[in-house]
Amino acid sequence: MDILLIGDEQENMVQKYLSSGILYALYEKDILKSVCVILPENSNTIEIKNLATYPKFQNQGHASILLEFIFKKCKKTYNFITLGTGENEKTLNFYKKRGFIEFSRVKDFFIKNYDHPIFENGIQLKDMIYLKKEL
Repeated sequence: MDILLIGDEQENMVQKYLSSGILYALYEKDILKSVCVILPENSNTIEIKNLATYPKFQNQGHASILLEFIFKKCKKTYNFITLGTGENEKTLNFYKKRGFIEFSRVKDFFIKNYDHPIFENGIQLKDMIYLKKEL
């Protein structure tokens, strides 16, 4: 759970999708580096619910490797992969470099759905930004 809380700070929110999602984990020499939880939205689309890497292993390509594995695996069954994230420029750029484009926004999602303010890089997250990629 500790690594999943890096990607989603509130445990009850993680629990909502963890039991019905598929959890993938990237290990290197028996050391957990990165995880990703995906959940089918419909017969055409899979959604990334959580992607997280331990801070000491970030910016080393682990999340990218895990995403590429998921893209290849999901391409056999789905046409699109989506995800929701906050207004963090670093995170948005990470996904956009991998072919994701913004297609929707839910105003004040983080304010209405979390029991405490969520901050990334010193900025409070308010809107949920949804991104989509064709597989």
